[in-house]
Amino acid sequence: MKLSFEKNDLLNGINIVLKAVPSKTTMPILECILVDATTEEIKLTANDMELAIETKVKGSILEPGRTAIDAKLFSEIIRKLPDSEVILEEDGKENITISCEKANFNISGRRGDDFAFMPSLEKKEYVCVSQFTLKEVIRQTIFSIAVNENNKLMTGELFEIDGNSLKVVSLDGHRISIRNKELRDTYDKKKLVVPGKTLIEINRILPGDRDSDVYIFFGKNHILFEFEDTVVLSRLIEGEYFKIEQMISSDYETKVTVNKKDLLDSIERSILLVREADKKPIIINIKDGSMELYMNSVIGSMREEIPVNKVGKDIMIGFNPRFIMDALRVIDDESIDIYMVNSKAPCFIRDEEQSYIYLILPVNFNNPW
Repeated sequence: MKLSFEKNDLLNGINIVLKAVPSKTTMPILECILVDATTEEIKLTANDMELAIETKVKGSILEPGRTAIDAKLFSEIIRKLPDSEVILEEDGKENITISCEKANFNISGRRGDDFAFMPSLEKKEYVCVSQFTLKEVIRQTIFSIAVNENNKLMTGELFEIDGNSLKVVSLDGHRISIRNKELRDTYDKKKLVVPGKTLIEINRILPGDRDSDVYIFFGKNHILFEFEDTVVLSRLIEGEYFKIEQMISSDYETKVTVNKKDLLDSIERSILLVREADKKPIIINIKDGSMELYMNSVIGSMREEIPVNKVGKDIMIGFNPRFIMDALRVIDDESIDIYMVNSKAPCFIRDEEQSYIYLILPVNFNNPW
């Protein structure tokens, strides 16, 4: 095998598939990137048996072939080479030469045929969305997946398709994030849970072009995302997702409309007084025309007032400040509506069309007033 690339084209391809290389594995072949030039295209593939990424790389096939190269070493070598032509050559005995200008590396490879190839998925059921839409719904929900695996369903996101609507849901036991998007076409009903790890990596490599699409194909146990020159295949999380409808209520005793930036800036100032390990609530006291925010910690205290429009009862309620900030940072509206029942019930941040809904559970606090 002998291939020629522009350094930046090859490095870009490596960076895309590198996200599917496992950090720890008992199978050394999975620590490799497969370089496949057995057809008229050059493809790079990585696969950790849960997530597989394949991308096409622009280059010239001087001699066809297939080999597997240690991913970390391959990435570091290419990154350090001059911005020039790179020649990659395998001698048929798993010896690999990488040449660029006056730099020459000789390293050991592995048999390409031993690589764990991506399982095939029949492309029958699918949904088409714009890159921008998919990137946005992931960005606006992924922060509220659970990071531990006590409940595996919480480490993923629900994708629910019904006609021309797409609902994406994540939750971690303290909050729920929901995004509703209208699709261009109509599709059959479908519910599946996609691992958060997969969506995080897709969000990193997806260009996010408004005029380019992503085709999402569904299998019994897998989901496949296809965009531009890249394919991402992932296992699905098995099990019945939580009944979100039972957790969402339209009832409220207090509705507050507030400038999003004012509220976010105030909460960000308040956490200057909170050490990372501390769990100090932001206490919010809502009265006619004003919202008072209070933070008290071993470092000091802060009190700030911002104007609001209030409908309903006065209320004092406490929250984990980071949960509020996570939601505010992904909302694009200039002003937001917050709905509350009492100091023990969840609050909802949502727009009138309910294109986004963020549920946040309150926390106990000592009254500072």
